[in-house]
Amino acid sequence: MKIYDISIPISEDMIVYKNRTEKKPVFNIVADYDKNSVYETDICLNLHTGTHVDAPLHVFKNGQMVDKYPLEKFCGDAIVIDLSIIEGCIDREHLTDKDIQINDIVILKTKNSEDAIFNFDFTYLSISGARYLSEKKIKTVGIDGLGIERNQADHATHKELLGQNIPIIEGLHLKDVKEGRYQFIGFPISIASVEASLLRAVLIEK
Repeated sequence: MKIYDISIPISEDMIVYKNRTEKKPVFNIVADYDKNSVYETDICLNLHTGTHVDAPLHVFKNGQMVDKYPLEKFCGDAIVIDLSIIEGCIDREHLTDKDIQINDIVILKTKNSEDAIFNFDFTYLSISGARYLSEKKIKTVGIDGLGIERNQADHATHKELLGQNIPIIEGLHLKDVKEGRYQFIGFPISIASVEASLLRAVLIEK
């Protein structure tokens, strides 16, 4: 059995959205062996750091919070779709010939997985692509960009997917993963009353 860890490690020098300094994680050692019998670290970070899931509260006032998602949303049959040749955005036409089934966890692999620094022209999912996935009644969608959309008016892609109760997983690392069918497991940390959460995501070869 082959397991692919498709999560981005959290570190102080990791890539963050638009290179914003305030989004960089900050580690603070609060106890060490020189002065204490244990070693402990505090961490301050945005919940949209690295590999994370967005809930409706992210774009809808009074929307559902991340801890209200059923765990079934984050495990099950997954299809990795390699769209690495696409520049710009993923539209409906790029998805219609793919074997996407009802309740699939759809993982979009793009050229984003090759980026060593933040790319302001990252590949994203257009509103037409998002609507197609909604029509297919998928379970969850994930992408290898730190955002699933880029400079779209009114966060249209987020609202289409989250409005249909489709969680959005951003910040996946898919460089070593081939197109195909897998089992996906990636449970969010249980944090009450927030709009997003970090998760550890893996793909398991069938």
